[in-house]
Amino acid sequence: MLKQFEAHFKDLGYTEPTAIQTAVYEPLAGDQNVLGLAPTGSGKTVAFTLPALANLLPGDGTQLIVLEPSQELAIQTSRVMRDWAKLLDLKVVALTGGANVKRQTERLKKRPEVVVGTPGRVLNLVTDRKLKLHLVSLLIVDEADDLLTGDTLDTVRSIAQDMPADVQLGFFSATDTPILHELDQWFGQTVNRIDVRQEDQTQGPVRHGLLQVGMGKRDQMLKRLLAIPNFRALVFFKQANTLRQTATRFYHEHMSAASLTSDLRQVQREKALQDFRLGRTRLLLTTDVAARGLDIPKLPAVINYDLPSSVNEYVHRVGRTGRMGEPGQVISLGDDHDLRDLKKLLKDTDYDLVPLYFSGRTLTTERPAAIVPSQSAVPTVTPTTTKAVAKVDTAKHEVATTPNVTTDVATTPKQQPNPSKKKKHKNRHTKNKGMRKKWRDRDAQR
Repeated sequence: MLKQFEAHFKDLGYTEPTAIQTAVYEPLAGDQNVLGLAPTGSGKTVAFTLPALANLLPGDGTQLIVLEPSQELAIQTSRVMRDWAKLLDLKVVALTGGANVKRQTERLKKRPEVVVGTPGRVLNLVTDRKLKLHLVSLLIVDEADDLLTGDTLDTVRSIAQDMPADVQLGFFSATDTPILHELDQWFGQTVNRIDVRQEDQTQGPVRHGLLQVGMGKRDQMLKRLLAIPNFRALVFFKQANTLRQTATRFYHEHMSAASLTSDLRQVQREKALQDFRLGRTRLLLTTDVAARGLDIPKLPAVINYDLPSSVNEYVHRVGRTGRMGEPGQVISLGDDHDLRDLKKLLKDTDYDLVPLYFSGRTLTTERPAAIVPSQSAVPTVTPTTTKAVAKVDTAKHEVATTPNVTTDVATTPKQQPNPSKKKKHKNRHTKNKGMRKKWRDRDAQR
């Protein structure tokens, strides 16, 4: 490690390099092709940053390309690399989809030594001859298990083919997939595999809990979790429509929540993530766009609003908490059937899934005891009372046909009016009936 890096390493509070940082430094600095496998939160970004920057020459144009799967991760990586690059007088530029192309083109005219970007935007700029790759000596593919799938694999290969034939390759991932065993075939070079997932000790204690909640009550459960002091969580959804409905409901109810989805503008996404990092919002509702690589310091919890459908999805989601030795909590919501399926999905992993219960504004692994009413609160029923109640019920049924029914109860129930008995109304003909009779009798006497 360079002396400038050693001093900055200590200034940042690090005592010693992590397992992946130690394992890949010499191979990457020595021009070897590397596949680095390490758990989430183990410092992979710094692991490829230090040896990669050590070989660059200031002022010689773009020599290093780093590809990331999302805008957020590209921006985060560029900030980390820029912090180290300034020690060597190197410039770092981020090229992400959704950002202003003209501004990015202007930045490229300053001939940055390092470019960090998303594959689609990088390839577009290469095709438009705005970004030249003939001087690139190293290509880093971060989150390789995600980028080397589907159409993105073709995009990454197209970028690599525009580089010199002897370009050095570096691949990094937290999970292993079949294509990572076929890198030699896809890229035409031998790649050394370095796997430190079993040796790494950076993961903090994380509790993986199952909270039984039906779909219709999950929003209500999120509100209840917010009652826990200092609670913050990254909430993962599968469907963007469900996320928008929850976000809209929370917005109208003035809940401390924000959303992070791929259809938002980059400025909106950056603001939502920044507010969450700074604690201005306590819930960040997102899809798997935020499941990879994002570093949110001391994140207390991750919530699976919708359960993941694969082991890799679960690994990357839960990797947002418990980073660099910090404790974490994973809360998976679902009904009994959903939680059984999740247990089957993760049965071959080392995760210990435990039931969780929400009680007294806290999460606990102990089932709350049923509340049994005290003996004094239970009314005592005597034979006399029973008899009285029985007679009252009888009276209610017989009052319609027997108006003068009597009971032994001290307070006779109020009798209902008889609907068959009509009220007698006086009319104008009967009003002076008595006077008319008196007049007729007097006329008869005359």
